[in-house]
Amino acid sequence: MSIVKLILIGVSLGVSSMVAASDNVPEDSHEIHYPSGWQNWSTLAVSHRIDNNTLRLILGNDVAVKAARSGNTNPWPDGAILGKVVWKETNLKNWNAAIVPDGFVHAEFMFKDSRKYSNTYGWGWARWVGLDQKPFNKGARICISCHIPVKGRDWVFTDPAGFPELP
Repeated sequence: MSIVKLILIGVSLGVSSMVAASDNVPEDSHEIHYPSGWQNWSTLAVSHRIDNNTLRLILGNDVAVKAARSGNTNPWPDGAILGKVVWKETNLKNWNAAIVPDGFVHAEFMFKDSRKYSNTYGWGWARWVGLDQKPFNKGARICISCHIPVKGRDWVFTDPAGFPELP
């Protein structure tokens, strides 16, 4: 009987923590749920856009990281989620030659599911703007129109950065 009580207590604690956490989850973007925990994903690459003076950290969930590390990115496997975190750039106060993140701009994501998103080239596209993470709901076609130059690369600009192999 005590095992059943422990299980029930564990389930109720889990449900109550999910309810409390869901109070702060941003609204959906393009009918896609906010990917909780992305702040703990692994880095795939970084980029610096000189046309709009932004720095970008490209992250991936476990599926995306495994694909990137093994070179299986064209196409990316179903279940891969790529995240791009964007900041305006500024020079480092004590070292002017260094460019560092300044104001947070947005976090955007690509969700690979070739069946679910067959109408958008196998990707679900979503973006949340500003520190308050307001959904950018102007249609996935806006995202796709920017990615046309890389349609032959499964619609992804990012080249995953090389990492040394551990012995």
